[in-house]
Amino acid sequence: MQAFVFYLMKILIFVLRIMPFRLIYVFSDFTYFILYYLVRYRRKVVVSNLHSCFPGKSAAELEKLSKQFYHHLSDISLESIKGFSMSKKEIIRRHHLLNPDLADRYFEKGKSIICIPAHFNNWEWGSMSAGIQVKYPVVAFYKPMSNKAVDNLGKKHRSQFNTSLASVKRTADTFSEMAKTPTGILMVADQSPSNTKDCYWVDFLNHDTPCLHGPEKYARLNNLPVMYVDIRKVKRGFYELELIEITDNPAMLPDGEITRLYMNHLEQSIQKQPAFWLWSHKRWKYKREKKD
Repeated sequence: MQAFVFYLMKILIFVLRIMPFRLIYVFSDFTYFILYYLVRYRRKVVVSNLHSCFPGKSAAELEKLSKQFYHHLSDISLESIKGFSMSKKEIIRRHHLLNPDLADRYFEKGKSIICIPAHFNNWEWGSMSAGIQVKYPVVAFYKPMSNKAVDNLGKKHRSQFNTSLASVKRTADTFSEMAKTPTGILMVADQSPSNTKDCYWVDFLNHDTPCLHGPEKYARLNNLPVMYVDIRKVKRGFYELELIEITDNPAMLPDGEITRLYMNHLEQSIQKQPAFWLWSHKRWKYKREKKD
Protein backbone atom coordinates (compact mmCIF):
# COMPACT_ATOMS: atom_id res chain seq x y z
CA MET A 1 0.00 0.00 0.00
CA GLN A 2 2.82 2.40 0.84
CA ALA A 3 4.42 1.72 -2.56
CA PHE A 4 1.10 2.43 -4.28
CA VAL A 5 0.76 5.79 -2.50
CA PHE A 6 4.36 6.68 -3.39
CA TYR A 7 3.90 6.01 -7.12
CA LEU A 8 0.54 7.75 -7.11
CA MET A 9 2.26 10.82 -5.66
CA LYS A 10 4.97 10.62 -8.33
CA ILE A 11 2.30 10.50 -11.03
CA LEU A 12 0.45 13.48 -9.52
CA ILE A 13 3.67 15.50 -9.37
CA PHE A 14 4.36 14.74 -13.05
CA VAL A 15 0.80 15.52 -14.18
CA LEU A 16 0.58 18.78 -12.22
CA ARG A 17 4.04 19.80 -13.41
CA ILE A 18 2.78 20.07 -16.99
CA MET A 19 -0.73 21.25 -16.10
CA PRO A 20 -1.36 25.04 -16.15
CA PHE A 21 -2.95 26.58 -13.08
CA ARG A 22 -6.23 27.35 -14.82
CA LEU A 23 -6.67 23.65 -15.57
CA ILE A 24 -5.59 22.69 -12.06
CA TYR A 25 -8.46 24.76 -10.67
CA VAL A 26 -10.95 23.02 -12.96
CA PHE A 27 -9.69 19.77 -11.46
CA SER A 28 -9.93 21.35 -8.00
CA ASP A 29 -13.61 22.19 -8.54
CA PHE A 30 -14.25 18.54 -9.32
CA THR A 31 -12.28 17.50 -6.22
CA TYR A 32 -14.37 19.89 -4.12
CA PHE A 33 -17.57 18.25 -5.34
CA ILE A 34 -16.25 14.81 -4.33
CA LEU A 35 -15.01 15.95 -0.92
CA TYR A 36 -18.08 17.96 0.02
CA TYR A 37 -20.99 16.08 -1.50
CA LEU A 38 -19.85 12.47 -1.99
CA VAL A 39 -17.13 11.63 0.55
CA ARG A 40 -18.36 14.31 2.99
CA TYR A 41 -14.81 14.50 4.35
CA ARG A 42 -14.95 15.45 8.05
CA ARG A 43 -18.15 17.39 7.43
CA LYS A 44 -19.30 17.00 11.04
CA VAL A 45 -15.98 18.32 12.36
CA VAL A 46 -16.03 21.33 10.03
CA VAL A 47 -19.66 22.20 10.77
CA SER A 48 -19.13 21.83 14.53
CA ASN A 49 -15.99 24.00 14.48
CA LEU A 50 -17.61 26.77 12.42
CA HIS A 51 -20.77 26.77 14.51
CA SER A 52 -18.91 27.05 17.83
CA CYS A 53 -16.45 29.67 16.58
CA PHE A 54 -19.05 31.91 14.93
CA PRO A 55 -22.21 31.57 17.05
CA GLY A 56 -23.60 34.81 15.68
CA LYS A 57 -23.68 33.64 12.07
CA SER A 58 -26.82 32.21 10.50
CA ALA A 59 -27.13 28.66 9.18
CA ALA A 60 -26.92 29.99 5.62
CA GLU A 61 -23.74 31.93 6.40
CA LEU A 62 -22.13 28.89 8.02
CA GLU A 63 -23.04 26.69 5.06
CA LYS A 64 -21.47 29.24 2.71
CA LEU A 65 -18.29 29.30 4.83
CA SER A 66 -18.22 25.50 4.84
CA LYS A 67 -18.42 25.31 1.05
CA GLN A 68 -15.77 28.00 0.68
CA PHE A 69 -13.50 26.03 3.02
CA TYR A 70 -13.83 22.83 0.98
CA HIS A 71 -13.13 24.75 -2.23
CA HIS A 72 -10.02 26.16 -0.56
CA LEU A 73 -8.97 22.77 0.82
CA SER A 74 -9.15 21.33 -2.70
CA ASP A 75 -7.11 24.23 -4.05
CA ILE A 76 -4.26 24.02 -1.54
CA SER A 77 -4.09 20.23 -1.78
CA LEU A 78 -3.30 20.54 -5.49
CA GLU A 79 -1.26 23.73 -5.08
CA SER A 80 1.04 22.00 -2.60
CA ILE A 81 1.89 19.30 -5.17
CA LYS A 82 2.15 21.81 -8.01
CA GLY A 83 4.64 23.72 -5.87
CA PHE A 84 7.14 20.87 -6.16
CA SER A 85 7.77 21.84 -9.80
CA MET A 86 7.44 25.62 -9.63
CA SER A 87 10.38 27.87 -10.46
CA LYS A 88 11.81 30.38 -7.99
CA LYS A 89 10.30 33.23 -10.00
CA GLU A 90 6.85 31.63 -9.97
CA ILE A 91 7.00 30.90 -6.24
CA ILE A 92 7.92 34.49 -5.41
CA ARG A 93 5.15 35.79 -7.69
CA ARG A 94 2.50 33.59 -6.12
CA HIS A 95 3.69 33.46 -2.49
CA HIS A 96 5.13 36.93 -2.07
CA LEU A 97 6.71 38.15 1.16
CA LEU A 98 5.99 41.87 1.49
CA ASN A 99 8.59 42.79 4.13
CA PRO A 100 11.66 40.52 4.04
CA ASP A 101 13.69 43.45 5.39
CA LEU A 102 12.26 42.80 8.87
CA ALA A 103 13.92 39.38 8.91
CA ASP A 104 17.05 40.52 7.08
CA ARG A 105 17.68 43.16 9.73
CA TYR A 106 18.27 40.43 12.31
CA PHE A 107 20.33 38.39 9.87
CA GLU A 108 22.70 41.34 9.47
CA LYS A 109 23.11 41.30 13.28
CA GLY A 110 23.99 37.59 13.18
CA LYS A 111 20.85 36.62 15.10
CA SER A 112 18.44 33.77 14.39
CA ILE A 113 14.67 34.33 14.38
CA ILE A 114 11.61 32.15 14.92
CA CYS A 115 8.76 32.69 12.46
CA ILE A 116 5.38 31.14 13.30
CA PRO A 117 2.86 30.67 10.50
CA ALA A 118 -0.36 28.67 10.85
CA HIS A 119 -2.52 26.26 8.88
CA PHE A 120 -4.06 29.25 7.18
CA ASN A 121 -4.33 30.03 3.47
CA ASN A 122 -1.44 28.31 1.65
CA TRP A 123 1.11 27.45 4.33
CA GLU A 124 2.48 24.56 2.24
CA TRP A 125 4.48 26.82 -0.08
CA GLY A 126 6.15 28.50 2.89
CA SER A 127 9.02 26.05 3.21
CA MET A 128 9.95 26.75 -0.42
CA SER A 129 9.26 30.47 -0.62
CA ALA A 130 10.96 31.49 2.63
CA GLY A 131 14.46 30.42 1.63
CA ILE A 132 14.43 32.48 -1.56
CA GLN A 133 12.95 35.68 -0.11
CA VAL A 134 15.07 36.24 3.00
CA LYS A 135 18.82 36.18 3.50
CA TYR A 136 18.64 33.40 6.08
CA PRO A 137 19.13 29.71 5.49
CA VAL A 138 15.74 28.36 6.62
CA VAL A 139 14.89 25.38 8.78
CA ALA A 140 11.24 24.29 8.79
CA PHE A 141 10.01 21.89 11.44
CA TYR A 142 7.51 19.28 10.31
CA LYS A 143 5.88 16.05 11.46
CA PRO A 144 7.29 13.10 9.43
CA MET A 145 4.81 10.90 7.58
CA SER A 146 4.51 7.20 8.35
CA ASN A 147 5.13 6.43 4.66
CA LYS A 148 8.91 6.87 4.50
CA ALA A 149 9.08 6.95 0.72
CA VAL A 150 6.47 9.71 0.43
CA ASP A 151 8.06 11.55 3.35
CA ASN A 152 11.47 11.53 1.64
CA LEU A 153 9.88 12.65 -1.62
CA GLY A 154 8.24 15.62 0.09
CA LYS A 155 11.45 16.55 1.92
CA LYS A 156 13.39 16.46 -1.34
CA HIS A 157 11.07 18.91 -3.07
CA ARG A 158 10.50 21.21 -0.11
CA SER A 159 14.22 21.48 0.60
CA GLN A 160 15.31 22.60 -2.86
CA PHE A 161 15.48 26.36 -2.23
CA ASN A 162 17.75 27.13 0.74
CA THR A 163 15.42 25.34 3.19
CA SER A 164 16.04 22.28 5.34
CA LEU A 165 13.29 20.23 6.95
CA ALA A 166 13.73 19.00 10.52
CA SER A 167 11.54 16.55 12.37
CA VAL A 168 9.66 17.93 15.36
CA LYS A 169 11.01 14.90 17.20
CA ARG A 170 14.49 16.46 16.92
CA THR A 171 13.54 20.02 17.90
CA ALA A 172 15.97 20.34 20.83
CA ASP A 173 18.86 18.78 18.89
CA THR A 174 18.17 20.96 15.86
CA PHE A 175 18.23 24.17 17.90
CA SER A 176 21.56 23.06 19.41
CA GLU A 177 22.99 22.42 15.95
CA MET A 178 21.87 25.86 14.75
CA ALA A 179 23.29 27.72 17.74
CA LYS A 180 26.28 29.19 15.88
CA THR A 181 24.58 29.84 12.53
CA PRO A 182 22.02 32.62 12.02
CA THR A 183 18.92 30.76 10.86
CA GLY A 184 15.32 31.53 9.98
CA ILE A 185 13.22 28.96 11.83
CA LEU A 186 9.66 28.06 10.78
CA MET A 187 7.40 26.48 13.40
CA VAL A 188 3.71 26.02 12.56
CA ALA A 189 2.02 26.05 15.95
CA ASP A 190 -1.77 26.11 15.67
CA GLN A 191 -2.40 22.36 15.81
CA SER A 192 -3.79 20.62 18.87
CA PRO A 193 -1.06 19.43 21.29
CA SER A 194 -0.66 15.68 21.79
CA ASN A 195 -1.12 16.24 25.51
CA THR A 196 -1.96 19.18 27.70
CA LYS A 197 0.74 18.75 30.34
CA ASP A 198 3.07 21.51 29.10
CA CYS A 199 0.75 23.50 26.89
CA TYR A 200 -0.41 27.09 27.24
CA TRP A 201 -4.13 27.85 27.44
CA VAL A 202 -5.49 30.91 25.65
CA ASP A 203 -8.86 32.37 24.69
CA PHE A 204 -9.11 31.72 20.95
CA LEU A 205 -12.15 31.80 18.66
CA ASN A 206 -14.65 31.53 21.47
CA HIS A 207 -12.83 28.56 23.07
CA ASP A 208 -10.48 27.87 25.94
CA THR A 209 -7.70 26.51 23.72
CA PRO A 210 -4.58 24.43 24.50
CA CYS A 211 -1.54 25.57 22.50
CA LEU A 212 1.82 24.03 21.72
CA HIS A 213 4.58 25.34 23.97
CA GLY A 214 7.48 24.73 21.55
CA PRO A 215 7.90 28.14 19.85
CA GLU A 216 7.73 30.03 23.14
CA LYS A 217 9.95 27.54 24.94
CA TYR A 218 12.78 27.73 22.40
CA ALA A 219 12.43 31.47 21.90
CA ARG A 220 12.99 31.95 25.64
CA LEU A 221 15.79 29.39 25.91
CA ASN A 222 17.72 31.03 23.06
CA ASN A 223 16.45 34.61 23.46
CA LEU A 224 15.31 34.77 19.83
CA PRO A 225 13.00 37.31 18.19
CA VAL A 226 9.59 35.87 17.30
CA MET A 227 7.44 36.82 14.31
CA TYR A 228 3.95 35.86 13.23
CA VAL A 229 3.62 35.06 9.53
CA ASP A 230 0.35 36.48 8.24
CA ILE A 231 -0.65 34.77 4.98
CA ARG A 232 -3.41 36.47 2.99
CA LYS A 233 -5.16 35.09 -0.07
CA VAL A 234 -5.24 37.73 -2.80
CA LYS A 235 -6.98 35.52 -5.33
CA ARG A 236 -6.88 31.90 -6.39
CA GLY A 237 -3.25 30.78 -6.48
CA PHE A 238 -1.82 34.09 -5.22
CA TYR A 239 -0.87 34.91 -1.63
CA GLU A 240 0.80 37.79 0.20
CA LEU A 241 2.83 37.21 3.35
CA GLU A 242 3.68 39.74 6.03
CA LEU A 243 5.99 39.31 9.00
CA ILE A 244 4.58 40.80 12.20
CA GLU A 245 7.02 41.07 15.08
CA ILE A 246 5.71 39.61 18.32
CA THR A 247 8.83 40.33 20.38
CA ASP A 248 12.53 40.97 19.98
CA ASN A 249 13.21 40.12 23.61
CA PRO A 250 11.24 37.08 24.90
CA ALA A 251 12.65 37.44 28.41
CA MET A 252 10.81 40.74 28.85
CA LEU A 253 7.36 39.16 28.37
CA PRO A 254 5.39 37.17 30.96
CA ASP A 255 5.32 33.41 30.54
CA GLY A 256 2.70 32.47 27.95
CA GLU A 257 2.46 35.95 26.44
CA ILE A 258 4.26 35.00 23.20
CA THR A 259 1.75 32.22 22.62
CA ARG A 260 -1.19 34.49 23.48
CA LEU A 261 -0.01 37.18 21.06
CA TYR A 262 0.57 34.61 18.30
CA MET A 263 -2.93 33.18 18.71
CA ASN A 264 -4.39 36.68 18.87
CA HIS A 265 -2.76 37.56 15.53
CA LEU A 266 -4.04 34.31 14.04
CA GLU A 267 -7.58 34.98 15.25
CA GLN A 268 -7.49 38.41 13.60
CA SER A 269 -6.35 36.79 10.34
CA ILE A 270 -9.14 34.22 10.51
CA GLN A 271 -11.77 36.87 11.22
CA LYS A 272 -10.72 38.66 8.01
CA GLN A 273 -10.75 35.50 5.84
CA PRO A 274 -12.70 32.93 7.87
CA ALA A 275 -13.00 30.23 5.20
CA PHE A 276 -9.27 29.73 4.82
CA TRP A 277 -8.20 28.18 8.13
CA LEU A 278 -7.94 24.38 8.41
CA TRP A 279 -11.39 23.78 9.89
CA SER A 280 -11.16 20.01 9.40
CA HIS A 281 -8.72 19.76 12.32
CA LYS A 282 -10.13 18.48 15.60
CA ARG A 283 -8.69 21.53 17.31
CA TRP A 284 -10.60 21.37 20.59
CA LYS A 285 -10.23 17.73 21.61
CA TYR A 286 -9.05 18.55 25.13
CA LYS A 287 -10.54 20.43 28.05
CA ARG A 288 -8.58 22.14 30.78
CA GLU A 289 -8.39 20.06 33.92
CA LYS A 290 -10.04 21.73 36.86
CA LYS A 291 -7.71 22.19 39.83
CA ASP A 292 -8.94 21.13 43.25
